[in-house]
Amino acid sequence: MSLKQADPEVVEALRRKLQDKATSLEAKYRVLFSLRNIEGSQAQAAMLEGLKDESALFRHEVAYCLGQRQDPAAIDTLKAILADEAEHPMLERRWAPSGRPSCVDPLREHASDSCLEVAQTCQLALQRIDYFTSVHGAAAEGDADRVRRYLSVDPTPPAPASTSTAELARTLTDERAPIFERYRAMFALRDRGGADAVEALAAAFASGSALLKHEVAYVLGQMQDACAVDCLRRVIGDAGEAAMVRHEAAEALGAIADDACLDLLRRHLADPEPIVADSCVVALDMLEFEQSGAFSYADEGADAVTVA
Repeated sequence: MSLKQADPEVVEALRRKLQDKATSLEAKYRVLFSLRNIEGSQAQAAMLEGLKDESALFRHEVAYCLGQRQDPAAIDTLKAILADEAEHPMLERRWAPSGRPSCVDPLREHASDSCLEVAQTCQLALQRIDYFTSVHGAAAEGDADRVRRYLSVDPTPPAPASTSTAELARTLTDERAPIFERYRAMFALRDRGGADAVEALAAAFASGSALLKHEVAYVLGQMQDACAVDCLRRVIGDAGEAAMVRHEAAEALGAIADDACLDLLRRHLADPEPIVADSCVVALDMLEFEQSGAFSYADEGADAVTVA
């Protein structure tokens, strides 16, 4: 991720807005995504303030943004989140992209956590470290950077481009396969795109892993393919599905941003699950952004941010 420069006064204004209890949830999201793209310790410290927010959904997004920045300064904070059994699993699973060799011990400690989502996240992070510290992994990382289509820092590299869609689909839905390999198949399908890839990804919503399903919904949002709307409709409407999966389905609908998505998100604004209802609020804001043609999803006060 390429970070940008900003005047200290801009960062301070964003921090104050983040802390202001009168700031709406969707406005906080815009502030957070502005801070995520600003270099330096001041922006990092402002983001950390967001972990004090009362919304588990927003704290989860803060943890995600900290992982995306891959700043070692956030490691101690992420370790504390991982060790806090009272914290929502949505936050703890956002640790994976920050996995570094120095993080191995806490990851191993929680690789058998009683919460499956936390355990699988730690397993994923450990496998990621093993992969990228190998000679083969270093070469593959270079290949991935050369052909990267999406700007996110992914927990795994995609499976080789030569792998058939049918084989990727089998790996993705194989409950016995290592979570790392299932993620590789998922990201390869995302990068391939098209109706067949969307269909293969949608089949993974039958999985028993909420962690995997959450990430599948996320990549469907990245793809912004209207072919995914029907499966996302089923996911967000399933009250028996994990909140973290339904939340990501809502944000994916916001990213796809067609009229059917607008109707679905409005329908779930009063969902009994607060995480889902709040996700719809944010997703509608993102949908408005997508339809406006604006350059970036950010707070208006971040206009002074410049490329470093």
